[in-house]
Amino acid sequence: MPRRLSILIAEDGAADRMLLAAIVARQGHRVLTAPNGADAVEIFERERPHLILMDALMPVMDGFEAARQIKQLAGNELVPIIFLTSLTENEALVRCLEAGGDDFIAKPYNPIILEAKIQAMHRLRRLQATVLEQRDLIARRNQQLLDEQRAAKAIFDKVAHSGCLNAPNIRYHQSPRALFNGDLLLAAHAPAERLFVLLGDFTGHGLPAAIGAMPLAETFYGMTAKGYSSSDILREINAKLKLILPVEMFCCATFLDINLSQGMLRVWNGGLPDGYLLRSGQGERVPLTSRHLPLGVQDSAAFDDRFETLPLAVGDRLLLMSDGVLESCNANDELFGEARLLAVMDANREPAQLFDEIQQALSAFHGQMLDDLSLVEVNVADTPASLSNPFGQFPLGARPLRPMDWSTRIELRPDSLRTANPLPMLMQMLLQVPPLRQRAGTLYTVLSELYSNALEHGVLLLDSSMKCDAAGFTQYYDERQRRLEQLREGSVSIQLTVRGEGGTGWLRVCVSDSGPGFDVAEVLNKQYRAESLDGRGLRMINQLTERFHWDREGKVLSVEFHWGAHA
Repeated sequence: MPRRLSILIAEDGAADRMLLAAIVARQGHRVLTAPNGADAVEIFERERPHLILMDALMPVMDGFEAARQIKQLAGNELVPIIFLTSLTENEALVRCLEAGGDDFIAKPYNPIILEAKIQAMHRLRRLQATVLEQRDLIARRNQQLLDEQRAAKAIFDKVAHSGCLNAPNIRYHQSPRALFNGDLLLAAHAPAERLFVLLGDFTGHGLPAAIGAMPLAETFYGMTAKGYSSSDILREINAKLKLILPVEMFCCATFLDINLSQGMLRVWNGGLPDGYLLRSGQGERVPLTSRHLPLGVQDSAAFDDRFETLPLAVGDRLLLMSDGVLESCNANDELFGEARLLAVMDANREPAQLFDEIQQALSAFHGQMLDDLSLVEVNVADTPASLSNPFGQFPLGARPLRPMDWSTRIELRPDSLRTANPLPMLMQMLLQVPPLRQRAGTLYTVLSELYSNALEHGVLLLDSSMKCDAAGFTQYYDERQRRLEQLREGSVSIQLTVRGEGGTGWLRVCVSDSGPGFDVAEVLNKQYRAESLDGRGLRMINQLTERFHWDREGKVLSVEFHWGAHA
């Protein structure tokens, strides 16, 4: 059954108007009439009819002008206008359509054709209404999705940017193609005056590309704060991404482990473009080349966590970038490319300006990003990372300190020396002692140096003098890995003893190894006489602890930390 419509008839001839009104009324529709175009506009504004039958030639205001005004008043709503005309010239009929008419019918009127045209226009109205309804629904759903994404991004940013990206020696620029960025930049002060920086680039863009960012960031910051090594963190991130990501997704990444106290950079690059170590003294540019598969591709057994080791000095700069830098293209579909990047670096005369010069070159290139873009610069500044406590802030509480009297000892044999890192477990135990919490960074530095000394020099019999240049660094750590893999006997023992009552107490750390021992005093004196890597860690231990002593053979090193009256 055809729906009853409200139809406005605008016709200056009284006889024609009455005849047309009778035909339309007999077809079951509600009829409104107007003798001219001006009245038709007024009636439309008041009654909002569904359809209009409009005579083209009328006094006061003709049908063409009336149609234009009615279409303007209707806005997005479709109000079909069928022109009633005796005109036969093509130009006149075109004027009807250009004025906003949707169809026309010639006089005299055929009731059957008229009703067919009315129903056809009604179907168009319903189609238009459906389209507008779906458009509004899509707009509401899109706004809801944007609101949810903004809320999710606020949480994401708090997790992903909870480290030290605001440090004065770190500069970065990121240009996401969507609300979420497939590129991820993380930085955190690690114990023992180290800085960890990770730049990641997930496959794809937007929210799907950022799906792995939350667990990656939580793992990075959580394990860094607990004192895990960069290798341990990298292996855990890879295992987690391998578990949760679909097979077509992975994360290209570069991980920097900056240890200024030892003058050492460890770098792992899996799938990102070359980064660069820019040496301040010689102007040398050392590429940090990708040597591994991206994170989340290999399972734990096949994953290669070996870092490249390079010497590092104050004033050096580290430059990292994602694919978006090299893949930015201009209006001619030319890629910015590695050659242009290297040309900017070659033309640089002031290292502090290089980051800005690369950004200016990208802007001048009129790059529209084909990918998320990330550019990162780390200036190796002479500022101890330990100024920021990587273990977080631990409230001491208002209750008086309870007596403490405990000791524990662990011994690591070859299999454990190859695979285990005892420092996070020991730190978690020591951080249960409230007076030690404020010295957490110092504690970790001393423990790390004692353990490294026992393992590398006591058990593995490595010589620090090998680390005299870049090639020596690489040789030293390659040899360290080789000897660890071949180790069949040997051990390192760590004993912790805590005594405390009221507001005073002490911690004694005793580290021994199965090696032949060495002359501790001679190594310390050598360090004081010359600037070399030999004994640097022992000198640091001596400076950071209240007491540092050793046995006659140099196989057992002990340190003490005091608090309260003993401090």
